Amino acid sequence: MQEALVLAAEAQTRGEVPVGAVVVKDGQIIGRGYNQPISSNDPTAHAEVVAMRDAAARTGNYRLTGCELYVTLEPCVMCAGAIMHARVVRLVYGAADPKTGACGSVVDLFADPKLNHHAAVVRDVLGSECGALLSAFFRQRRQG
Repeated sequence: MQEALVLAAEAQTRGEVPVGAVVVKDGQIIGRGYNQPISSNDPTAHAEVVAMRDAAARTGNYRLTGCELYVTLEPCVMCAGAIMHARVVRLVYGAADPKTGACGSVVDLFADPKLNHHAAVVRDVLGSECGALLSAFFRQRRQG
């Protein structure tokens, strides 16, 4: 999660919402990403998707079986769907997202028995640090 926080800070320096993500397999980071929908003009360029694209390119496989995804903010519906399709085995996130979180805050897609893949979800890992970064970013935006 520490590396995801570093990536979130990178997103912030680029004027993006500070969210970072890493994909880990066998204890090694194989994919990195940070939010970049504004700079890339791509509404799907959330940190999780960017990190999974990086991991898929590196492994040569769109299925990320045996992988874990660490992200500083609870994934939205789009990202939760991508995580399911990639077959990520475990999702670890920092701060909850009470407005768009799809892992329990607004909806819980990973708990829906009708869906065919269920990643294990670990919540609130370095949640205070992740939340503080986001809060400071939005506070600065409101003041500026």
